[in-house]
Amino acid sequence: MITEDTVMVIDKPHFQVKLYKTLLEVDLKKGVKKELEDVLEAKPTLRENLGFIFQTIIPLDVRLRDIESVQVDKKGQVKVAIPHRRDVVIPLEPNESRRLVDKMNELIPIEKERAVRELQESEEARKALELRLATRESKIYRARTR
Repeated sequence: MITEDTVMVIDKPHFQVKLYKTLLEVDLKKGVKKELEDVLEAKPTLRENLGFIFQTIIPLDVRLRDIESVQVDKKGQVKVAIPHRRDVVIPLEPNESRRLVDKMNELIPIEKERAVRELQESEEARKALELRLATRESKIYRARTR
């Protein structure tokens, strides 16, 4: 399915690569691995707990903010390095690989920047909430001691 945040789609006989503004998907098209992929993607808790085990068998979706680096290897395939996970290797033609890597290298810094901003905003909101709670507790304490 192509949505407005779809940046690129590369269709191969056995799999499809979809690059979104925030996510890289490598989806298998058929077979037992495809069924296993569908189950893991449908159940976030399974994906969180078993994803590490199955990452060698089936590709899982990767948020761009989680990607450490992406490059074209000696064989012309895309190699995606992800901390604490096995690297994802996508077997594409060299020209497809270069196009995908160039676009990902353009999007990854933007997504990482957005993730940092969200984290900062979340931290600021947490601090503001803590301050409000502390103020209320102080007022309640003062009211009780009078």
